[in-house]
Amino acid sequence: QVQLVESGGGLVQAGGSLRLSCAASGRTFSSYAMGWFRQAPGKEREFVAAISWSGATTYYADSVKGRFTISRDNAKNTVYLQMNSLKPEDTAVYYCAAAGPHSDYVAYEYDYWGQGTQVTVSS
Repeated sequence: QVQLVESGGGLVQAGGSLRLSCAASGRTFSSYAMGWFRQAPGKEREFVAAISWSGATTYYADSVKGRFTISRDNAKNTVYLQMNSLKPEDTAVYYCAAAGPHSDYVAYEYDYWGQGTQVTVSS
């Protein structure tokens, strides 16, 4: 069982930056691929970024490529999402998720989800 707790959300002006953190419980964090998703009001949840268990491989949605960076610190059981050049359309609740060794995180198969953190970008 893995528990995920996101933090770092808030209100920021367009063009600004935020760094989200997701702290995971458990001793097997390093065996999980991690992802970030977001859901805006009235819209479906969408993929934002993912990182392999080692951190060697990352994936991004086209809408955030070049602006967002996903990273992880396995010693701290934490995954991060650095968000730069934020736009009003980035406003959403951001969720982190963990994919176990038998799940295909590239195909968005995740086993555990956090509760989310609100990011609001004002114009």
